[in-house]
Amino acid sequence: MKIVSATPADLEQLLSFRVEAASWIGKLGSDQWSRPYPAERLMATIEAGTVFMLRDEGKTAGTITLTAEAEEGLWTEEELKKPSMFINKLTVAREYAGQNLGGRLLDWAGDRAFRASAQWLRLDAWTTNSRLQRYYLDQGFEHVRTVLGGGAINGGPRVSGWLAQRPTRPVEHGFTDEAPSPEPLPA
Repeated sequence: MKIVSATPADLEQLLSFRVEAASWIGKLGSDQWSRPYPAERLMATIEAGTVFMLRDEGKTAGTITLTAEAEEGLWTEEELKKPSMFINKLTVAREYAGQNLGGRLLDWAGDRAFRASAQWLRLDAWTTNSRLQRYYLDQGFEHVRTVLGGGAINGGPRVSGWLAQRPTRPVEHGFTDEAPSPEPLPA
């Protein structure tokens, strides 16, 4: 399997991944991703080069967004002084479930963040999805705090404020990385 940068042609696939994930998560009792994500915001992240696709031959097995930009209102000024990269929208196609692709994508992101000179790999997860939170803890993340105030990108109150982080490090994730090398973070 290989990792490549997403292109505008991937927009529909990414939107359908979100619908598929919301359906699956909904069956588990969570309302996560039940509100549509604005396609134009997703396109902006693709064009910024922060969205990555996991390809298996001609199929897309998963996706992850990795950015140096923190969502406003989540991390303190002191925390933001430490070089960090932030993951979001980690999604694995249901047909690839149970193969630890999500864990390997997190390892890839931590390795890429390390190569960009980041100290921390950080995320914000759905505040009411305890299964997802447990997943991230099992992947070596440490819960920092939960932020409940503020608004969501796609409208309504903040719903993704469970903050966690883990140190970056070089790791063998097992993917062929065809994405451009990461730019070093500003000092």
